[in-house]
Amino acid sequence: MKIHFIGAARTVTGSKFFIEGKDMPSVLLDCGMYQGRDDRGKRNRHLGFDPKKLDMAILSHAHIDHSGLLPRLVKEGFRGPIYATEPTKALCEIMLADSAFIQQSDFNFRKKHGILGEEDEPLYDFDDVAATMNLFEPLPYNEWIQVHEKVTLMFTYVGHILGSACVNLRLKEGRKTHALAYTSDIGRQNQQIIRGREPFPQAEIIITESTYGDRLHESADDTAKHLLKTVHETCVENKGKLIIPAFSIGRTQEIVFALDKLETEGKLPPIKVFVDSPLSTNATDIFKSFPEHFNKDMKRYMRLDSNPFGFANLHYIRDAKYSKQLNHLQEPCIIISASGMAEAGRILHHINNNIEDPRNTILFVGYCEPGSLGGRIRGGAKSVKLFGRELQVKAKIDSIDSYSAHGDRDEMTEYLMCQQAHLIKHIFLVHGNEKVMENYRDHLSKKGFHRIEIPKHKEVFSV
Repeated sequence: MKIHFIGAARTVTGSKFFIEGKDMPSVLLDCGMYQGRDDRGKRNRHLGFDPKKLDMAILSHAHIDHSGLLPRLVKEGFRGPIYATEPTKALCEIMLADSAFIQQSDFNFRKKHGILGEEDEPLYDFDDVAATMNLFEPLPYNEWIQVHEKVTLMFTYVGHILGSACVNLRLKEGRKTHALAYTSDIGRQNQQIIRGREPFPQAEIIITESTYGDRLHESADDTAKHLLKTVHETCVENKGKLIIPAFSIGRTQEIVFALDKLETEGKLPPIKVFVDSPLSTNATDIFKSFPEHFNKDMKRYMRLDSNPFGFANLHYIRDAKYSKQLNHLQEPCIIISASGMAEAGRILHHINNNIEDPRNTILFVGYCEPGSLGGRIRGGAKSVKLFGRELQVKAKIDSIDSYSAHGDRDEMTEYLMCQQAHLIKHIFLVHGNEKVMENYRDHLSKKGFHRIEIPKHKEVFSV
């Protein structure tokens, strides 16, 4: 059996792993979009294999860097099933439609202003998204399902975002059965909202993430204090705006819930909070519709506050007209908007209008690919180009990585400890930057894990 590491190899985005073998169906794990303005963005137009020859796709969760090229896959001829959990299907329906809308809107804007580039043609449209959703076949958690005579699949909780899963596979190749686990993105040890990660069945081959493989997150108490301190300094002392780029799924709900708790405790200043993203608003509605996937603490909190995603000064904005009015709002406020890496969507306009004002703060609440706009700002850029203009970075730049839905080094390691290391034949580290991966590999080796590989882009391993 061969595993092709087409995406998320020595980089964080663009998750895509193609599996094939003799006399067995071909399987694609994730089909994610590369995010960032460097040359890796060009990979979105070239999937790296023939979609017409692919038998099935399995999606770990709905984030765009894992799901965002599924409509491209279908546009180029894929007609097989797409397996995912029920919440992931629900989230993809709005995520992929939003992605198509953003691509078309960006294309129209650049065309209107004469700044079109070779790579600005939309990757897919709404019809491709609709055709993609028709291929989804949702499956439950914690139940082995035979999806093909030679493929058995089970999703287990991984605690990353709503609907996220570790993909457990039993793949028959001739007389051999391969036990493979793709952890995808591993969640935090103590999630605020959703059910946490759980042990997964013993595997011989493990493909696992390494995003925060060389660092530890702040404690939950320190995180809440950091957020409140940033709100107070920006909005109360400086009378400025706090701009928070946040992924629509998971991160936005975490931040809103954190602010909701501060408001319930009487600690949040009486300022307006705006969630300026139709996608984030719709995603929050989907979160509310799947309470069976919430953890015990969240369910207990909901007995005190039946709406953990809403309070008096919180406003969800769908209409672009009201979004534009925020540009003229003079009073201090908090604006949460997508995307988390500041690569597309309304957050670009909020950064454009606020980054040159020293009263304001741009607060990043999770990982940003270094090549993305968010990554460049987080990395200390003195100026950035946006909408054809060179902008000076005068706003304060801050970050709270512990709001990330990714576990840190120790949390990821603890998740893997459910496995008997001597039974593992291959561990492949993906979703990380190369230096981080090397540090994480060394750390795992000290914990008793061996035969750890760090695949290169397009590298193929026989297992």
